[in-house]
Amino acid sequence: MNTVIVQLPDPHPPVRADRRFARLPRPPRGAPPARPALLHLGPGDSVEFGRGEPGRPLAVPIPDPGVSRRAGEITAAEDYWRLSNFSATATYVVENLEGAGEHVKVAPGRLGAPVPFEFSRVLLPALGEPAWFKVFAPQHAYLAGRSGGTEGTGDGGAPGVGHGEPTVSPFALDPGAKYFLVLLALCEPRLRSPSAAAVPGVTEVLARLRCLPSCRDLTRSAVNYHIDYLVGSKLRLRDPAEPADPEGAGAGGKREELVALALRFDLVREEHLVLLPPRRGG
Repeated sequence: MNTVIVQLPDPHPPVRADRRFARLPRPPRGAPPARPALLHLGPGDSVEFGRGEPGRPLAVPIPDPGVSRRAGEITAAEDYWRLSNFSATATYVVENLEGAGEHVKVAPGRLGAPVPFEFSRVLLPALGEPAWFKVFAPQHAYLAGRSGGTEGTGDGGAPGVGHGEPTVSPFALDPGAKYFLVLLALCEPRLRSPSAAAVPGVTEVLARLRCLPSCRDLTRSAVNYHIDYLVGSKLRLRDPAEPADPEGAGAGGKREELVALALRFDLVREEHLVLLPPRRGG
C-alpha cells in the first residue's frame, strides 16, 4: 500500500524576543534534539492541521496564534495527496523541495487541491516566521525508458508507437556547450534559492564562468552572443522577424525570459550546478 508521510512541525520552534510568544513552550536547556514525529497515511486517510481546541488537539498541531484552530486537512491518494484550506482569509503555499521555486497556492476555502510533488513543504501565514510542515508522497511512476530510451520513436516515447517521423525535441540543449554554461549561470541563484529575485547581469555571468578552463577567453560580447543565441535559436523566445534589441535595451528582459523558461521546463536542474566552479566562501 502506498503511504503518504507527514512530518509534524517542530514542537519547540525558534522563539523571537517578542511578548506575543511568551506562552509558547520552550525545550529545557541541554535537551537533545528530538526526532521529528511522522504520521503514515494510506490512500483515503485524512488528518487535520491547525491550533486545535482545548481538549481537542489535531493530528498535525501548529500552535502559532496566527493559525486557525482548524486550518486545513490532508488526504492521501495513491501516489499524491490533497490539501484542503479551511481558512476564510489565508492562502497556503506548497513548495516543491526538489524544484527551483516550484510551488502551488491553495486559496482560502479550496477543498481537495491535488499536490503533485514527492517532497513538499506546506507554508502557512503565522504571527512569527511562517508555520510549516513537510509531506512526503510515494515515489511517482513513470514510463519505462523515460530517461534515455525514447529517441527514435514516433511520438516522443509513447509505448506501442513507432511509425512516422520521429519527434523533434523542442529544446535540444548540449550541457557541454558554452551557451549552456551561460544559461546555467543565469539560473544559478534561483536554483540555489527559489526566493532569489535578481537574475545575474552579463558582468556577473562573466565573473562566474571566467575561472573555468573552457571560459578563460570569454568576453562580454561572447556572453551577449550566447544569450541572443539561446533566445533566438535554441529556445526561440522571440519571433525571428522581431528586430533585435539595441545594445543594452531589453537585455534584462531577455535574461528574465530565459531563466523563467529554463526553470519552468527543467532545462537546467540542480544536478547541473556541478558544471560551475565552486563558489567562494562555500
